Amino acid sequence: MTTTALKARKEFGKTLASDIAHRLRNEIVTCQLKPNESLKFDALRLSFGASFTTLREALTLLVAEGLVVAEEQRGYKVAPVTLEDLHDLTHARILIEVNLIRRSIERGDDDWEIRVISCLHRLAKIEERAPEDYAGNAEWKSAHRQFHEALVSASGSPTLLAVRNSLFDRAERYRNLSALYRPRPRDKAGEHRALMQAAIGRNAEQACALIASHIQTTSDNVAKYASGVISAG
Repeated sequence: MTTTALKARKEFGKTLASDIAHRLRNEIVTCQLKPNESLKFDALRLSFGASFTTLREALTLLVAEGLVVAEEQRGYKVAPVTLEDLHDLTHARILIEVNLIRRSIERGDDDWEIRVISCLHRLAKIEERAPEDYAGNAEWKSAHRQFHEALVSASGSPTLLAVRNSLFDRAERYRNLSALYRPRPRDKAGEHRALMQAAIGRNAEQACALIASHIQTTSDNVAKYASGVISAG
């Protein structure tokens, strides 16, 4: 086992397989590993210093998340990006996010409101420091995820939250494609601010409409501007 692998285990997970899955997941959602790219065991062994068994366990985790595809007799590859998957993923995310944000508004206390406001404030500060390219900034992506997690964190449903997190990871690839090919900047800051105001203002109907539009707009941008790199299905 390499020193890098040992450090990864300590930092990210309880097992080496989960650490490898974490790092591969990041490379997939940031498009460092391209859709349909083959994941060859020999190359992965050199990169991670892990056994075939451990690598297979890590890849199996990513298959379950929809980020990797197992091909009979041909090994594994990065899952393709398709319009069919994008539309299905978008529909599922809207259903779950709307449910969770409504529950959070109904159940959230003062600490929840403070958490939402604090996460948005951090996101805004990062955008101020890097106004031109914040969407490609790893710090921004982490803060962006934390803001959306904060919005639904009072829902009281660990099961739905786990499903939501998995869908969020899958959607990250499409968000990255949207940012890469979109010709004009999008006013995400304004969308996030409106979401925060509706949530802490306890306006559930408005918050649900805004989160649905927020997710759908990303999907529409990908379908419109990145169609050249996405297959029909």
